[in-house]
Amino acid sequence: MFPLLTTDAGDLDRARRNMVERHLKGRDITDADVLKAMASVPREKFISPALIEFAYDDNPLSIGAGQTISQPYIVALMLQKLRLTKKDNVLEVGAGSGYQAAALSLLAGHVYTTEIIKELADESAERLKRIGYLNVTVKHADGSLGLAQHAPFDKIIAAASSRKAPKPLEDQLAEGGMIILPIGGLNYQDLMLGVKSSGRVEYHFVASVRFVPMTGSAQAL
Repeated sequence: MFPLLTTDAGDLDRARRNMVERHLKGRDITDADVLKAMASVPREKFISPALIEFAYDDNPLSIGAGQTISQPYIVALMLQKLRLTKKDNVLEVGAGSGYQAAALSLLAGHVYTTEIIKELADESAERLKRIGYLNVTVKHADGSLGLAQHAPFDKIIAAASSRKAPKPLEDQLAEGGMIILPIGGLNYQDLMLGVKSSGRVEYHFVASVRFVPMTGSAQAL
């Protein structure tokens, strides 16, 4: 568990506002609700204190166990593409330290997030509850299998890559629902946005990205 922070709160607030203005508004993030969510979530509470000086840089950061917290722009881009509403039942694959789930919680009805590494799952569950993101349920599970007991999901978002979209995720996506995930090899992937219509998911390219790979059953895809 990360210890309590001692960095000046005013400096962190200014850095967060600068991140929103420069890296999000300064690019192509225009959704007011997404910008508000990104301006609200304290990223410094989801990383090691040793990295706090980099908390609002537009870069991924290590959270241990070979995993990373995604760069703010990519988080905001994925949230914007999903067009989230407060009625949405959302599945996130790859909770990590809980940062993206926190942002999702401000935009959706309920967020189910899976994490295959138990230490990270336990820590993110405790952290999200402690900070006050109460509409998030963290499950220690193989996210590529989804969470059938809580499906269908209106929106699905993956914070780890796979060679192709896991079929359980497509099956658990509601009709008319949207899924966004990185597809490709170990080094670089295409961020793809899919919409389910008549039982089929049609995908469109969003951006070139680099994510850590999904583990578990996704490795057999």
